[in-house]
Amino acid sequence: MASVLWIGGPPGAGKTTVARLLARRHGLRWYNADAHTWEHRDRALAAGHAAAARWERLPPAERWSAPPGELLAMSLHHERGAMIAEDLRALPDAPLTVAEGTPVTPAVAGAGDRAVWLLPTPEVQRARLAGRGLRPGVAELYRSLLGEIETQVAGSGARVLAVDGRRSVADTVTEVEKLFADALAAGPVARGAAERARLLRYANRATVRQYEGFFARPWALGDAAAAVLSLACECGRTACQAQVELPLGEFREERPVLAPGHRLP
Repeated sequence: MASVLWIGGPPGAGKTTVARLLARRHGLRWYNADAHTWEHRDRALAAGHAAAARWERLPPAERWSAPPGELLAMSLHHERGAMIAEDLRALPDAPLTVAEGTPVTPAVAGAGDRAVWLLPTPEVQRARLAGRGLRPGVAELYRSLLGEIETQVAGSGARVLAVDGRRSVADTVTEVEKLFADALAAGPVARGAAERARLLRYANRATVRQYEGFFARPWALGDAAAAVLSLACECGRTACQAQVELPLGEFREERPVLAPGHRLP
């Protein structure tokens, strides 16, 4: 998959923010593995994956009380890598895709110059996760994923960018840009606002499908239509970084997502 740039790392590393900003700045397709979680779980269930079935059968309140090893197995961390690769092979070769997610492992992405792993210190990860209001079992899984990914990356010799709290988000994006400089220069990337707008629509559709996939679960609670999504403004301007808060029930395929005062190219 020569048209893919890979960013891996555990929860709390900042990979989603970096990939989103990188994609907007350079005209890349952004593939966010989190936005495909329920699609991947459905594939695992269809394939008869035992840990995926166990997770679905457990009452939501009991899922996160399992031992760390079982939490890791039910997260499908290792299994989802192959699904991510399958998704990416189905995408057009142009423009470049920046693919990011916790299940992005060296086994999937390789250890070459088109991949990097953002690895936070335990202290940085703990501080970032503390602001998310996670239940203890979720936080335990996320901490264990840091150790799991560190081991995988160290064994492969893949590139690492340490996240120790001393860099700002902008500085981290700049460092990743430097690592991917040759690939970004070679392209191809989106050149016009219209093509950029189509790429932003692709990412927004993935977010919408993720929410729809969650609320399709028989155990899901809440009003799907009222769930508020944070979607990218689709105006396609290079400098635009606006996010639009939109209830799921108000998303329309025929209506672009635009920040106030913005318009399609």
